[in-house]
Amino acid sequence: MTANGTELPPELAKPAQRALSGAGYVKLEQFTKLSESEILKLHGMGPKALEQLRRALAAKGLTFREGS
Repeated sequence: MTANGTELPPELAKPAQRALSGAGYVKLEQFTKLSESEILKLHGMGPKALEQLRRALAAKGLTFREGS
């Protein structure tokens, strides 16, 4: 993680990292515009990766968008 703390959590598994970066999601702030269900639709994303993103967002005072 860099000084601004916007990159994806380093503990994310490689398939999840590839899925997110391949879809253009590289900053935590981008996930505030997406729902959890939208993230789970990406190939390579699962419940564990989603939980890691949820924790990383919460650490910054952010959340996923509500709804589907």
